[in-house]
Amino acid sequence: MIYCDYQATTPLAPEAREEMLRWLGGADSDGFGNPHSPHRLGRAAAAAVELARERVAALCPPGGRIVFTGSATEAINLAMRGSAVRGDTRPVAVSAIEHAAVLDTAADLGCPVSVLPVNGAGLVDSDVDLPGDVRLVAVMQVNNEIGTIQPVEDLAERAHDAGALFLCDAVQGAGKIAPPAQADMIAISAHKLYGPKGIGALWVRDGITLAPIITGGGQEQGVRSGTLSPALCAGFGVAAQVALAQQEADARHVDNLWEKAVDLLPGWVLNGSAQQRWHGNLNMRRPGLDVARLMADVRQVAFSAGSACASGSGRPSHVLRAIGLDDAQAKSSIRLGFGRYSTLAELAEAVEKIAKAAEHQDNL
Repeated sequence: MIYCDYQATTPLAPEAREEMLRWLGGADSDGFGNPHSPHRLGRAAAAAVELARERVAALCPPGGRIVFTGSATEAINLAMRGSAVRGDTRPVAVSAIEHAAVLDTAADLGCPVSVLPVNGAGLVDSDVDLPGDVRLVAVMQVNNEIGTIQPVEDLAERAHDAGALFLCDAVQGAGKIAPPAQADMIAISAHKLYGPKGIGALWVRDGITLAPIITGGGQEQGVRSGTLSPALCAGFGVAAQVALAQQEADARHVDNLWEKAVDLLPGWVLNGSAQQRWHGNLNMRRPGLDVARLMADVRQVAFSAGSACASGSGRPSHVLRAIGLDDAQAKSSIRLGFGRYSTLAELAEAVEKIAKAAEHQDNL
């Protein structure tokens, strides 16, 4: 199978896998220690965690700390819930194309929620109106469905001028493009940058205090209870290190793949801005396309019709609706994702199969 779903997850980097094996541990090894234990095995595991923390922190701006979490979803929840003073009912503002982790959490906070619109290119206006007395603004760096890159630096400045904190979901951008330098909190996920599943992180700017949302032993800096996995942390750390070292090469490779894929899909319409986007995400539509049939006809290619988190819901994408597409247009859209381990030959083969199957539908 040819894998073209890099927004859903990325293959584990071999360097990360090798580092993880050292800390999976077994009865015949000394890599199984609890990083919160005071003895030698525990201290060795704790050292591996702290090295990983430094490597993940390098993905983010200076002047902050990394809190390891079980996922980016948990990191977003910690940021949105943990930054609120108990009983605070001041409004929060979120973009219309945020991941469900932001949208659903905002809806559950018990305060007014202002939804910031996007234009037809899938971009939030830097001068968008913010609600009065807003306490938190959340806008993602790179959209997971259409790949658009938001003006997060300008929006963070607007948030600060309004006296609010700025949260950025950088899951799709971390390790690929420069971090959002003005953000107060940044959520990232290991498995979207060639690391393992089951671990994420929240970067928190110095001076910001968070209340825990998971209580217990208070192991992770007092704000996130639970025993950390040295293997997952170590894999995350090495994946981050490799991503930074290969960032420019990865970007050039992705640009080449993008150009090839677009050339092979004449007659298809791009969803979202062609300029302000990560080129590893190609979201396109074809009038009248039956996407469910297409996916059944091209089973040799792993691609999607949108976010993996919303797959199977049967509802049109809220992201595509937000950029002005009607239900028919949204349901005739597909997303191709590619990255470091995609080859030009494999991508060309995948796109040609998709194009041929789509043309076949026209003749039915």
